[in-house]
Amino acid sequence: MQKITPCLWFDRNAEEAMNFYVSIFNNSRIVSIKRYPDNVPDEHMQGMDGKVLTGIFELEGQRFMCLDGGPIFKFNEAISLVVDCETQAELDEIWNKLSAVPEAEQCGWLKDKFGLSWQIVPRTLSELIDDPDKEKAGRALQAMLKMKKLDIDALRRAAEGS
Repeated sequence: MQKITPCLWFDRNAEEAMNFYVSIFNNSRIVSIKRYPDNVPDEHMQGMDGKVLTGIFELEGQRFMCLDGGPIFKFNEAISLVVDCETQAELDEIWNKLSAVPEAEQCGWLKDKFGLSWQIVPRTLSELIDDPDKEKAGRALQAMLKMKKLDIDALRRAAEGS
């Protein structure tokens, strides 16, 4: 059992978000959904009948909790979910499914349709920018800083100076 579970606050679309995320990642599932009862007495929770009080879902084995809490809080870039990709094809597929705010794209970061920030990165990125050859690492880093969606081949070419 996982000791720490991130909790994601949605306005009124937590169930849609869970279904969306589970459809993108392999080895993913919705574990449980507890719903608000009818006629919640709290004035701030009016209209939440049947919405997600708590939802538990897993993406690639990582457990998350979510809830419909109303419009009080919004996601921001201070938190993001990092997805390590083995291949360019995997990176492209996940990027294309998640990216919904083109103006937010930078250095492998994107925002999805719910406003949640993600970093979609190739596993090779850390070895390129951590290369003991500082010039090589610097070229890879400079190339990455100019990209929106990361391109593994272009990063490798930059590192090699070609």
